[in-house]
Amino acid sequence: MTQYQHKYGLALHTTTPQLGICLDNFKSDRRSQIWNLGRDLSSLLHQHLRSILAPQTWQDLEFIAVAKGPGGFTGTRMGVVTARTIAQQLNIPLYGISTLAAIAHSQQDKPESNSLIAVQMNARREQLFVAIYQIAEEGIWQPYLPDTVMTASEWHKTLSDLKLSYELVKSPSEIANTVTNIMELAYAQWRRGKKSAWQEVVPFYGQHPVK
Repeated sequence: MTQYQHKYGLALHTTTPQLGICLDNFKSDRRSQIWNLGRDLSSLLHQHLRSILAPQTWQDLEFIAVAKGPGGFTGTRMGVVTARTIAQQLNIPLYGISTLAAIAHSQQDKPESNSLIAVQMNARREQLFVAIYQIAEEGIWQPYLPDTVMTASEWHKTLSDLKLSYELVKSPSEIANTVTNIMELAYAQWRRGKKSAWQEVVPFYGQHPVK
């Protein structure tokens, strides 16, 4: 039996006032849940982590994935710091997954290899978080245009200047539901043997929290 049949991956999504957690052994046991916590996210995060992990223990984890942003400053930072701490203590890989990549992945049942997916999410100050991804083999999504922030007019011009065809995906109302997509994108990297150290995962806020 292969190792991943028994070991688990853990995914966190904290970039919005919702908390999303997914635990999956990619065999027969996937547990995921969304909580609307608002300002209580910081005080309840670890409680919900422990509840969804049981009856497994921290030693049953093979890797961790976390939504690294873009998103809210406080929630994004909290999720990344928590994931980094757990990965460091357990000495296991940590995969930082773009919020935008997870949104794109959530809308694609069977994405075609090398196709372009443009994704947008509302940001503050009448701007958009945007990115364009190209789908490579085995579910690995390569940034064609890395995550950034633009005005709507700048984004429209960027899309109109593309030489390749693309599909536009807009963010859903409940972004934390894409925690399962965070898990799937990380699992694709893990299966290919990509090692990702906790030190490499940093939050991407997109915008300065105060202006």
